Amino acid sequence: MGSMTFRNIPDDVKRRFRAKAAAKGLSMEEAGRRLILADVSIDDEKPRKSIGQMLFEMSRPGIDLPIPPRTRARIPDLSGE
Repeated sequence: MGSMTFRNIPDDVKRRFRAKAAAKGLSMEEAGRRLILADVSIDDEKPRKSIGQMLFEMSRPGIDLPIPPRTRARIPDLSGE
């Protein structure tokens, strides 16, 4: 198995990452490994869609509903007689 080393990470980023990993009961190494594996697995399965593409797909009509025939509207008598 390979190994990786990351350099020049700001101290505050490292501190927050350590805290997030600890909150999940993980070491920084395990948390980083999971992030990398999840990212690579997602990219291998299918390409990610942009937000614009997702919005476009959501705006397309999904089903055609039948339009009921028109009927004559009943106009109420408001004359008071």
